Amino acid sequence: MNILIFGPNGSGKGTQGAIVQKKFNVPHIETGVIFRENISKGTDLGKKAKTFIDAGELVPDDITVPMILNRIKESDCAKGWLLDGFPRNLAQAEALWNALAAANINLDYVIEIVLDRETSKKRIMGRRLCATDNNHPNNIYIDAIKPAEKDGKFVCRVCGDEKLTTRADDQDEGAIDKRHGIYYDTTTGTLAAVNFFKERVKVLEVDGLPGVKEVSDSLSKMLS
Repeated sequence: MNILIFGPNGSGKGTQGAIVQKKFNVPHIETGVIFRENISKGTDLGKKAKTFIDAGELVPDDITVPMILNRIKESDCAKGWLLDGFPRNLAQAEALWNALAAANINLDYVIEIVLDRETSKKRIMGRRLCATDNNHPNNIYIDAIKPAEKDGKFVCRVCGDEKLTTRADDQDEGAIDKRHGIYYDTTTGTLAAVNFFKERVKVLEVDGLPGVKEVSDSLSKMLS
């Protein structure tokens, strides 16, 4: 089962991707990890990528796509893979599709977690971190994991810790808007890439509004 997964920041894409990965027992492949592995191993592609990364520039597609192909050809991908974080735009979608075709690798499904831009932004900005355990889920904009209240203040819904904090990047509206600007762009951005695949392969659209379990259950039914 070879799958691409898409979803805006704040949609729960990472969580759902991990669930899908476990369901089908396939590697969860992320471009960031691929870059780090190639650089640490000193591969030719890794050396080329490092020059761009060190200069603060984006790694060109003619380096990224071959890295991805090399990864999905490894033995642990024999039964399939889940690719997350690529492609991010229409040009990358076209490059990946052509490369897969040339390598005779089929793409079985594309998963799109659908969530409107405003809700995605609220979910990012609503994240709260528990001082006792950052893995305790708290989000002031998601009813299922909304922090409890004590003396008029939010406290961790799991352990009751009163020290809930936020990540600086979660509160950077400019950065969030920039990332979402790329994702929701239907002309050349990520949604343009999703629409590209809709003309070529089965795309499973999953409503990202419900809770994690509801979204997971819905996705599992589509994939069964």
